[in-house]
Amino acid sequence: MEQDFNRVKPYGDTLGDGKTQLSFTLPLPASPEAKEAARRLAAKMGLEEVEVVYMNELGEGFSFFILYGKCPYSIDTTDIAVARVETKAMDFYQVNQFIKEKMSRKITVIGACTGSDAHTVGLDAILNMKGFAGEYGLERYPQINTINLGSQVPNEILIKEAVARRADALLVSQIVTQKEVHIQNLTELVELLEAENLRDRFLLVIGGPRISHELALELGFDAGFGPGTLPTEVAAYLAQTLYEKRN
Repeated sequence: MEQDFNRVKPYGDTLGDGKTQLSFTLPLPASPEAKEAARRLAAKMGLEEVEVVYMNELGEGFSFFILYGKCPYSIDTTDIAVARVETKAMDFYQVNQFIKEKMSRKITVIGACTGSDAHTVGLDAILNMKGFAGEYGLERYPQINTINLGSQVPNEILIKEAVARRADALLVSQIVTQKEVHIQNLTELVELLEAENLRDRFLLVIGGPRISHELALELGFDAGFGPGTLPTEVAAYLAQTLYEKRN
């Protein structure tokens, strides 16, 4: 069966069958009534032929559900355009050679998990020497001076350090996203930089599980990287963009 990209539907057993898996938690104790409530809720979401295949109590008054259903809707994918970081792919050695030849100096990068965010896994994956998925982190790049400020760094302190160390780029990681706290924190950072006439002085990059390049641009940043981003991708972007910015 040939795929029609004007009418794309979820795929389970057969192409275009619309089969969908859904999971959620309800503030109800596990019971036949709770199971039926989950089924009816999924049906209200538009799923057909809904089955609750798993129910488990999460604690007093809460239950977790996994459901299967059939999605009757399709999406036209032929007119979708997503904002993305557009830079030439480079490996560890190419990035360092590029900086050495084009910049004639090392570049300085400061990274932090700002605000109340205490989760450094994503930040460390990009910055720490050991890196991520077999790719070295920025601390190992001889042409990049990398400073990792760690977690729960106030935006004011990040800016102060960036100015004092004459940073070229600021890397901000946001893992905590409940109640859109990451949006508030990132917006505050841009506003503080603009208030001090420092916004154009730095390349601003954000990353995290709910970060996209489109969101980054909307918030006033230069680039955004989502889950699974490799250190080489960030390093290549920094090197090429800083060179373009200087010229």
